Amino acid sequence: MPAPAMFAPALPSPQSIGVSLGAFGSLPISNVIAQVTPTAWVAPLYGLLLLVMVVGVVGAVVPALPGISLVLGAVIVWGFVVGFSSLKWALGVTIVATVLSVLIDYLAGVLGAQRVGASTWGQVGAFIGMFLGLFGLLPLLPTGIPLLGLLLGTVLGAFIGEFLYRRELALGQRMIQSGKVGIAIVVGTLVGNVLQGVLALIAFVVFVATTWQGVWALM
Repeated sequence: MPAPAMFAPALPSPQSIGVSLGAFGSLPISNVIAQVTPTAWVAPLYGLLLLVMVVGVVGAVVPALPGISLVLGAVIVWGFVVGFSSLKWALGVTIVATVLSVLIDYLAGVLGAQRVGASTWGQVGAFIGMFLGLFGLLPLLPTGIPLLGLLLGTVLGAFIGEFLYRRELALGQRMIQSGKVGIAIVVGTLVGNVLQGVLALIAFVVFVATTWQGVWALM
């Protein structure tokens, strides 16, 4: 008795699902996404990414908020939309700015604290005070009070942490040392944040300068 014939199920062709794979060949995935993205979406998406970048620039200056990582993320998203070949300058500058920002963030806090002999207690206290000062007053953000709370919380947290650690010193010396630590950490943080804000702004400007004409041509 002959064996029954085996039939393979018919698979849908690429054309039946609305995408011709042959049209893309061996293009990178970013180029494929760029070609299938509706033109009508490009301008609104560009505006949304610019808004995200502005938030990132502000966040680079304000501690405890996302900063240049938002700018880098927006550039990468735009690269998948239009292709990375047109983003060499923007992506390169943003990556360099991100690396420098991380380095500055580390050095500003550590070197500023070490310069006045801050203990780990003082640095941890500064972080806790910064967190409580900002997010504890977050509902009052439109008034600007949380930003003031952030600075005062950092100073007070560093002061308390250092004061509790320096039990071997006399009361007057403990207060002086704790005050120095609080001020040094705040100054180092502010300087670092300003530099990070400048780097984020540079990345933002380079992105806009190298992409806006292409978006304008599609409008």
